[in-house]
Amino acid sequence: MQHETHTGHEHHEHHMHEHHGTHGAGGKVSWRTASQATLHCLTGCAIGEVLGMVIGTALGWGNVPTMILAIALAFVFGYSLTLRGVLKAGVDFGTAFRVALAADTLSIAVMELIDNGVIALWPNAMDAQLSDGLFWGALAASLAIAFVVTTPVNRWMIGRGKGHAVVHQYH
Repeated sequence: MQHETHTGHEHHEHHMHEHHGTHGAGGKVSWRTASQATLHCLTGCAIGEVLGMVIGTALGWGNVPTMILAIALAFVFGYSLTLRGVLKAGVDFGTAFRVALAADTLSIAVMELIDNGVIALWPNAMDAQLSDGLFWGALAASLAIAFVVTTPVNRWMIGRGKGHAVVHQYH
């Protein structure tokens, strides 16, 4: 695809990376920068999390296998979004994979811990079905809470040249 035909996402990616002027070791990182990095992570996590919960629930799986599938897919989709961007910069797959691991692992792990913790602790959420408002409400609330908790983690990591900051040299 040519750059011009994919302007919506490309503009978002480039716009997102314009604000990352200072994030080396000890650099001051804005909350906006941290929020944008967290939103990037949340996008992949949410796709995987929702897909895993929907598949497991639709197939009548128990809570543990459904949650394992959701977490696994959250990591797959989270890493995939970063891989896509880094590979577009012309980097070989091995390097791109290492960059994705370095950039996203802690962020995804925190997000998944919070997200799944909220769902596990929310009364009756683990037993809700796809047709229940509780299923969708608890899932949306858990992702929102995960975003709020993960943003300071990403700010801290970016300020030390870690996490999402690792990706910027490839954009």
